[in-house]
Amino acid sequence: MPRLYLQVALPVPLRKTFDYRMPAGFPHRPPVGARVKVPFGSRELLGIVTHLSDHTDSPEDKLKTARVLLDPVPVFPPELMELLQRAAHYYHYPVGEVFDAALPALLRQGDDLFENMVHWRLTKAGLSLDRVALRNAPKQLTAWEGLQLHGEHGMSEDFLTHMGISRDSLNALARKGYAETFGENQQHFSHPRFQLAEAPLVPNAEQKHAIDAIRQQLGRFQPFLLEGVTGSGKTEVYLQAVEACLHRHRQVLILVPEIGLTPQIVSRFRARFATDIALLHSGLTERERLKAWRRAFLGHAGIVIGTRSTLFTPMPHLGLIIVDEEHDLSFKQQEGFRYHARDLAVMRGQLQDCPVVLGSATPSLESLGNARQGRYTHLPLKERAASAQPPEIKLIDLRGQKLRNGITDAMHRAINLRLQHDEQVLVFINRRGFAPVLLCHACGWQAKCPRCDARTTLHRDPVRLHCHHCGFSERPPMQCPSCQSLELKAVGAGTVRVEEGLKELFPKAEVHRIDRDSTRRKDSWQNLYDHVEKGTAAILVGTQMLAKGHHFPNVTLVALLEADSGLMGADFRAGERVAQLITQVAGRAGRAHKAGLVLLQTHQPEHPLLMQLLQGGYSAFADTALQERKLLGLPPFGYLALLRAEASAPELALQFLQEAVTGGQGLGNEPEFWGPIPAPMEKKAGVYRAHLLLKSDHRPRLHHFLDPWLPLVAKLPSAKRVKWTLDVDPQETA
Repeated sequence: MPRLYLQVALPVPLRKTFDYRMPAGFPHRPPVGARVKVPFGSRELLGIVTHLSDHTDSPEDKLKTARVLLDPVPVFPPELMELLQRAAHYYHYPVGEVFDAALPALLRQGDDLFENMVHWRLTKAGLSLDRVALRNAPKQLTAWEGLQLHGEHGMSEDFLTHMGISRDSLNALARKGYAETFGENQQHFSHPRFQLAEAPLVPNAEQKHAIDAIRQQLGRFQPFLLEGVTGSGKTEVYLQAVEACLHRHRQVLILVPEIGLTPQIVSRFRARFATDIALLHSGLTERERLKAWRRAFLGHAGIVIGTRSTLFTPMPHLGLIIVDEEHDLSFKQQEGFRYHARDLAVMRGQLQDCPVVLGSATPSLESLGNARQGRYTHLPLKERAASAQPPEIKLIDLRGQKLRNGITDAMHRAINLRLQHDEQVLVFINRRGFAPVLLCHACGWQAKCPRCDARTTLHRDPVRLHCHHCGFSERPPMQCPSCQSLELKAVGAGTVRVEEGLKELFPKAEVHRIDRDSTRRKDSWQNLYDHVEKGTAAILVGTQMLAKGHHFPNVTLVALLEADSGLMGADFRAGERVAQLITQVAGRAGRAHKAGLVLLQTHQPEHPLLMQLLQGGYSAFADTALQERKLLGLPPFGYLALLRAEASAPELALQFLQEAVTGGQGLGNEPEFWGPIPAPMEKKAGVYRAHLLLKSDHRPRLHHFLDPWLPLVAKLPSAKRVKWTLDVDPQETA
């Protein structure tokens, strides 16, 4: 019998796999995609089997023997293996580290793939029970109805818990003889089961067209761009498309940009569907994440909802992928394996023959470009659902105006009027903390971060100067370090200062601050959201957390205190980001039957971007921006890669990048090199940073250059003195 060799991808920064001998003690032939423990130097590492072969190119005496096979089946099925290997090649990242990033932390540490779980089912008495018998025990009735969905097959206790059914209710049914437990090893794969918990809404003509288009493509790959103005009912399109998919006993993967959106979208789906909904995001414990991952992996979960990395969850019956708020920067991983979840979602849909729906009120220019070139089917929703009218948008010229706590008289009157009518107001400022600058009134000294080229932000609870770039924190000085003056002043306003100012201006109003600082505690954001949703008069103060898809039906006024922020950004995407942010924030107003108003305070009321948004909306801005991008050969009409370098001295980073340019010249079909230049924030977290941007008009040509160039870069003499990373399709070039 020929000897078998394993090719194993290991979590090491080397762009290759490693050969190992298969020991005679393995219980069976290792499946490709399974985890295996192997010796690596003086360590033992956990890797993924990528190939089995009866020959090897490595010297036999140099080969080591694999030690432990962990899985009887692949943790990554063939389609997911293909996705991860393609992603590793496209983003030019070590394949072993790509696999490692895609695994839940506990599986990376060697936890069992399967586990024994307690299951519940109805007894014969429970199956024949009349629901009237439990009319005085509503929680037991809910538990009985949940178990009845699955009859004698039963459901896992974990599944029942996620449906909101408590163990106490199940035990009460068991004491009455209506339910029982049985042990079951969770190794069985199954198709998801579901029932409608509520009837779908009647869609309008645009919604129906979108729903029908998606339904017709179930079972085959087709990307859709669902472009719906805020309040147009995109979620109802999602819900009815998901229903059609579940009817086929297929699973649905839904990606959201951040965990703040997860509770809201989960509540909508749980209200509509009685099915197992698995959640995956950073707010869970590692044990909770693994349990949810297992339910998706085995096909038990009909709907899987999560943030960026949820894309890599194995789902044996995947039938539909939805990427909500597809334009959001959060879908791009900014460290390590720098993938874009939106783009890989489209690739996964292609590999698993299922439609992919990208939804947004303000689509990225890349997605709009794909739609206009026919690569994606464009599904526009131009009307607000339930006859809601789009909000009126007005500019308030700040020039020469007197401000009270950052608010003009016109803004003050508008807020006061809404509160008198028992309505809600959303006040937006995209800076958290108390004040962005602490300065000396006598000499002009400003508090700066010693580790970054940035000012520190003054926070009040506790009183600290904090750098939002590197995390540096210190107590503010009692006097100016430069001239010893005591006249230190906080200049500008963050969310905390605005909150205090609004409480002073409107002492009888409820004022709620919603930013990363106020929502750190578990469930704090959900509790605040539930309170606000009741609709009592209130002022909501917050950052862009408030701009992302939230539905506040009683918000009738949106106030942007500084519409100018970002208009002069250095990144070529700055205008796109500002237009998206303003449009998304404005969309929070007037989402129900009450008319909405949006007020933008600005020092630049004649700015072309603001004029364009006011006169033609986001679509008009996008038309102009796409024309400009085409002229400049920028995405989506050109393709970029960004080589970043960090070093202890600025000249080391620039020298390395210049050597990289020299090494690339003569490889043929080289792209345009823009740089090297110092990064806009040259010093960050104590290191100096520099950038080299590579631009090409052809995606394949760019990658054909990168393939031989990166090994040369790694071997440069200066490479040992810098930390360097490559970012393909960078979303931030500043």
